Amino acid sequence: MSQPPRILVIDDEPGMREGCRRTLAHEGYQVGTAADGEEAWRLVQAGGWDLALVDIRMPGIGGIELLERIQSFDPDIVCIVISGYATLDTAMQAAKRGAYDILPKPFTTDDLLLVVRRGLEHRTLVLEARRLREARERELLLLAEERSRLHTVLDCLADGVLVSNREGRLALFNPAALQLLGLARPPAIGTPVGEVLAQEGLANLIATIAREPGSRPAIVARELASGERTLLASVAPVVDEKGQLLGTVTLLRDITAAKTLDRLKSQFVSMTSHELRTPLAAVETYLGTLLEGFAGDLTPEQRTILERCSQRVQALVNLVDDLLDMSRLESGRVERQIAALDVAQVAGEVLDLLRPTAEERGVSLHAELPAGLPAVEMDREDLVRILTNLLGNAIKYNRPQGSVTLRARDEGYYLRLEVEDTGLGIPREALPQLFSEFFRVKRPETQHITGTGLGLAIVKRTVEYYKGRVEVASELGVGSTFTVYLPHRSTADAGRS
Repeated sequence: MSQPPRILVIDDEPGMREGCRRTLAHEGYQVGTAADGEEAWRLVQAGGWDLALVDIRMPGIGGIELLERIQSFDPDIVCIVISGYATLDTAMQAAKRGAYDILPKPFTTDDLLLVVRRGLEHRTLVLEARRLREARERELLLLAEERSRLHTVLDCLADGVLVSNREGRLALFNPAALQLLGLARPPAIGTPVGEVLAQEGLANLIATIAREPGSRPAIVARELASGERTLLASVAPVVDEKGQLLGTVTLLRDITAAKTLDRLKSQFVSMTSHELRTPLAAVETYLGTLLEGFAGDLTPEQRTILERCSQRVQALVNLVDDLLDMSRLESGRVERQIAALDVAQVAGEVLDLLRPTAEERGVSLHAELPAGLPAVEMDREDLVRILTNLLGNAIKYNRPQGSVTLRARDEGYYLRLEVEDTGLGIPREALPQLFSEFFRVKRPETQHITGTGLGLAIVKRTVEYYKGRVEVASELGVGSTFTVYLPHRSTADAGRS
């Protein structure tokens, strides 16, 4: 509970002091009294007063001098002059020395209480105004410090940063953005982004995100050319707690070197794979000739050695094929013949192709392909590649007497393909890397199984080319389920119309 205001009554007339004290105390104020200026000054220096009633004419230190001392010591004390000799000159002197008001003697109880209430209200307003001003100054100082830190961080970034407001006007940028965008001079804050950017694709992307609040994704990334550079532009909306658009933030990253390395890697892989393919084909042919006995009968030991050699060569051929597939996917040099495909028919052919391998490993194949599935528009070889990789892995990493089930169903926007096995399962920690190139789960149970580590990476890239997605769920010792979502033909038709 707050303390009542403290009021000091300073007057050399005992009756006046006591009368003021009783009146103010009756109203709940804490009241102190002083009979002269010296006593009053000692009490003021002790501190804690909110308002002082000061008589002008007193022995010793007079009222005018006391006003001056009080205001110098604590300007927050509201001083009200009480005097039976109030003149214009006295009023002016008192006002110059900080008096808030003058109460001429004689005065009534109501007059006293009114002027005291006004004085205390004035003090409250002054203190609140000061508190608000100081709080605002602190906030402005903190804001300036935060802004300074932000600019320091932005200036140190190698990536470019552009911030625009909801009207699409430039609000903030850093030096790296100017360099990456090839801007000779810093643009003025408030300039429309479209006038700043020579890259039409980036300006359109920012404008699209800003004007379509109902369909804004969390972030959109796009590659674009800027002179001899290749930039990766990531644009994200900035929204308030109500979801209302405040503007956009664009992050620009120079990926020229990465793109060059990627292109060189693809060229190297493609060249190496082509160079390996011819001698591997010859070795495979010669081994087949020897195994068929055209060079004479083989002892059991010789046949075993040649069969192992043939298996290793076949693994190398598979690796070369996967490397070539990955190289073509990365470089965009895949020639696709897009057509409406009957998924059930293609899936049946792939299952028939893999059935001998499954039977050899003691794995049963099952299919749940209902009639009336919508067609998917894609290259036939791509669909075969997806199914072959997923079903082939499900067979390879299964257990004896295990099973693999292929399911398909229409889920409105997508056709859902699901490959479920009863195999060894995949450790949880390996799932995030499962679709990375050359990644293979290292477990004692799978060390003897040959593979390139590229199959699932190829599946993911192929599915994403058709704006689909692939997911995996697995439990150790129970099995795995790979699910592919492909936009079907009716969706594509609706989009074109």
